[in-house]
This record gives sequence, C-alpha cells and structure tokens, in this order.
Amino acid sequence: MWAALLVVVLLVACSLPAVTVLMIGSGREGADGASSESADPTENPTTAAARQLAERIGAQLNRQAAALLDGDRAGFLAIAETAAARTELRRRYDSLRALRVARWVASPSGLPTRAGEAGEWRMRVSMNYCFVTASCQLSPMVVDTRWSDGPEPRLLEIERSKPFPDVLGQASGQPGNVPWEISELTVVVGKRTLVATVREHRELLPILLLQAEAAARVADRYAVDGTPPDRYRVFYAGKKEWQSWYGGEQPEWGIGTAIGIGGGHHEVVLGPDSLYYGPYLDQVLRHEFTHAATMHDGYWEDSAWWLVDGLAEYAAANGQPIARYPALAETRRLVRGDWDGRFDDLYPTAEFSDEEVNGTYGIAYLAVGYFMERFGAERLLPFFKAVVHQGRRPAQTSEELLGVPWSELHKECVAYIRKAVR
Repeated sequence: MWAALLVVVLLVACSLPAVTVLMIGSGREGADGASSESADPTENPTTAAARQLAERIGAQLNRQAAALLDGDRAGFLAIAETAAARTELRRRYDSLRALRVARWVASPSGLPTRAGEAGEWRMRVSMNYCFVTASCQLSPMVVDTRWSDGPEPRLLEIERSKPFPDVLGQASGQPGNVPWEISELTVVVGKRTLVATVREHRELLPILLLQAEAAARVADRYAVDGTPPDRYRVFYAGKKEWQSWYGGEQPEWGIGTAIGIGGGHHEVVLGPDSLYYGPYLDQVLRHEFTHAATMHDGYWEDSAWWLVDGLAEYAAANGQPIARYPALAETRRLVRGDWDGRFDDLYPTAEFSDEEVNGTYGIAYLAVGYFMERFGAERLLPFFKAVVHQGRRPAQTSEELLGVPWSELHKECVAYIRKAVR
C-alpha cells in the first residue's frame, strides 16, 4: 500500500537526532591527544586514582583507534581480556572496516566508577567517527564499558549503545543500537552513497546501489545549507535487523525511515519488505535522502511538519505531474472532507488511519509544490531553514524571505491545493 510508503517517514520526526561533538584532528586523536592537567594536590585520593585510571583507559583507546585505521585487527582486539569482549570487538571491527571507517576518536567520558568486583571499573566511552570521508563532521555516540585495572587496563565488556535523550550534555540525543554494533555488514560504496546489509542479503547490494545513486542526484538539489551530505548512508534490514537496529521500534507497516545520528548525518534504513514495492522504492529513497539533505541535528516543531515532509514528497515525485501522485485520491477525500485549511496541525499521529496519513502527506506535497512553482528552490530553501531549523513561524519570516505576507500566501496556497484535487 502507498500508505506504508508515506507513513514510514513519520519516524524521522520521532527519531532523536544526535549531537555534534567538536573534536579536531587527523582521526587518531583521543583522550591523551593533549597534555593531561597537572594533579591537584588537594584532590581527593579516590578521585585522583579514578582520573589516572581514565587516562590509562584513554591510552588504550588511542592505541585501539590507531589499529582500526591501520587495518590491524589483532591490535584492535588486543585491549580485550574476555572472550565475550573479543567477540564483540571482532564484529565491530569487521563492520567498521567494511564501512570504510575514515576517522575514529574514542575517549573516556567522565570518571570510572567501581563495578562491584575488586579491580573492576565501569567507564562511559565517547566514540566519534566518519565513514569513507575523513573530513566529514564526526558522528558521536556514547557506550558503557567495564574494565579491569592495571598499568594497561583490559576491556571486560562493551555494551551496545542505548537511546539517550542527550549525549555529553548536549541538547539532542542518540538513537542507540546502530547497525555496525549489532551485525556483520557487507558494504558497497558509490560516488554519493554507502549501502550496507547483512551477508544473507548481499546479492541485493548492486541494485540498491544503483537506485541509491540515482536518488542521491535528486536529493542533492535540496541541500538546505548548500552542501549535500558527504555520503547518503543506506542500511537494508532483514526481518531480524528490522527488529533490532536503532532500537527495533519500527512499526509493522513501515518499509523505511531516516534516523538522525549526529554530525549532521541521517542514516536511511530500508525494511525487509521495501524491495517488493518495485518502482516506488525509488520514490522512498528520494524522500528519505531529501530528509538527509535538509534536516539538522536539532529538534523542530510539529507545526513545521508540512514543510519537512512536503519537501521530501516533492523531491520523491521528481517532477511527475500531480495527477500521477499515488496518494491523490486520499488527498482529495481529506481536502474535500474534514481538512480545515491549516498546515500547522497536519502532523500525523498514531491514531490516524492509513487513508488519513496518506491524505496529510498529499496536502504537504501540494503545499510545497505551490511554493516551488511560485518561488523556486533558491527562495524556498532559506524559508525552510528559518522555519524548520531556526524555529521561526511562517508569519514571522514569509514577508522577509518571500516578499509576501503569510496571510496572503496561506490563502493562495489553500486555493491551489483545493483546485489541484478537483
């Protein structure tokens, strides 16, 4: 059903975009990339000991980062003390190398705390990384770990990342359970995209790469800040992965979503049924890639939803006539029925039926189509940025950026939508 194709992008609004962690360096820098502060003679001895342990853990993490970037699997695994930790690290190493990790910065976050057993400590670790392009903005995450103390601390356990409402004190969070933590991935990389899946589905990668590259060329046109993503990242999930990647909270009817992971990056996840939608998969990819090209790491108001998904739907249509819009019938019924002409309360909720959701997406698509026809992308995208990224109301910014009062624009846009669905 087209409902499934449209409803799924609602997850973009619900996913927690992660934060930007400012770290500068070649990709091997870490906790001891700068000189340690001198010990405070008045510092509590217990705190001093914890700080020194954190520095030793940081040194281990730096050596591990160097091994990862050098392709030294044995060096990457060398910090592990237990078989379980080695197994976890081996899977992560293989997937990260397949994803062409280009920068990796890991360091202790805060101070360690006792784990209960003598000589064992818990330590939250900050990891920041780039794939393919070393100059990309780092994507951050934090994970919990457990270590044994010593001159060179050894890793006892590394947990998978969990959803956090904030990361390192910033205002946005991380989704948790990213694919390379959970699965051994097979990856292909194109000029504009990175496409990954598990081994069982590796035969799908060539066609997915072809479709993703085509979708990227469309989404690039809508980069709000003028610079498209360095790579659009696509992860094709089998049934098992669909229930585990990024927390596994995707709805049963979903076939894809774009999830903010920080560093200005959004990763697109295609569900196990996505390939059964034939030509519509191209539209799904264009839609989700446009989110990756237009969204930022911060939060945005529900009242701006019509712009967020309207622009993605407009890009997904890729110039096709309105008459060919797949959800036009549902849009017509909603416009002729209960729609009150407002845009700020269009955001679909869980209580909406498939038909209602399709109709709201259709209204958003037509609304953005009106603005595109009248103002073009060069004027609409700054308006999008003001409303979605900066949280300004259309009434506060339409006259400044578009030269027309919002009351006039809104009235004309509603008339355009009603005429389009006659």
